[in-house]
Amino acid sequence: MRYHRAAAVAASLSVLALAGCSAAASDAPSEAPAGTAADGGAGHDAFPVTIEHAFGETTITSEPQRVVTWGWASADAALALGVVPVAIPFQGYGGDEDGVLPWIAEELEALGADTPTVLPDSAEAPIDAIAAAEPDLILAQYSGLTADEYELLSAIAPVVAYPDQPWATPWRDVVTITGEALGRADRAAEVLDEIDAAVAEAAAAHPELEGVSVAQVWDTGDTFYVYTPADPRVEFTQDLGLVTAPSVTDLDTGESTFYYTLSHERLDELTSDVLVAYADTEAGLDAFLASPAASTMPQVQRGAVAGVVGQAFIASVSPPTALSLTWGLEDYVQLLAETVAGL
Repeated sequence: MRYHRAAAVAASLSVLALAGCSAAASDAPSEAPAGTAADGGAGHDAFPVTIEHAFGETTITSEPQRVVTWGWASADAALALGVVPVAIPFQGYGGDEDGVLPWIAEELEALGADTPTVLPDSAEAPIDAIAAAEPDLILAQYSGLTADEYELLSAIAPVVAYPDQPWATPWRDVVTITGEALGRADRAAEVLDEIDAAVAEAAAAHPELEGVSVAQVWDTGDTFYVYTPADPRVEFTQDLGLVTAPSVTDLDTGESTFYYTLSHERLDELTSDVLVAYADTEAGLDAFLASPAASTMPQVQRGAVAGVVGQAFIASVSPPTALSLTWGLEDYVQLLAETVAGL
């Protein structure tokens, strides 16, 4: 999937990385230039603020005016809080020809803002391009930022990195951290409340999802990947009432924070009520389901497979963001509900 995940699992796992309704912006001005707030901005008493992360701590002394985002979901969170970054990452997976995701394009339009500078398509942080954007804050709290990249970027502007492990920041924390960094903690809490209300409404409309066990996977033909509870897409599914199947954790090899690989010879051991299988195309999903390895899985035998197909759809839920979660929520819940109805 997205290049940011390819960085997280290395070039040999790039196919796995491919594996994910804009927030309302009321009273936005008709012309919100990139890098500025589309509303009243943060309160002056919100600064200075110090944020701890994997590389230490970062102090932001005043309200940022030129924000650059790197990795996944930080741009979405900033936009949801009414701040248009001056530069955002290129997102080839699910994005348009310019690397802009559909929910980001919709939110920019709602804010009356031009598209920010799109950084080069790269698995590594494009230091020179980020410097050229002249940021006063760099948000990279869901990324694969290395210690060396952090040091280089910190010479340009304050950098907020991930709290613990790369590519493993819970989607809610991405929003909360963005709110703290931008001096908009209250608005971040409101955004989360709005999203939680939408998810709760969807879950309430489908009580049949409650307690159904699920395993989430991506098969490349050569390698079979299983997503763990540390992955935000799994957390999101659990918010809808489903639970992670015990077999997911029982088989975990610990090779990554958010996934592990499983031998095709052992797929029958990955038991669950429902299997959520990601694939770029219907042909790809069909090829997996028709494979000898998949035929050993109880879920495939029962037809209890929810196929999440299509780059934009996958990108919206794996993992979700402040903007993408509600953008893809209805289709995702309907897919799960239809699968559970067949049990």
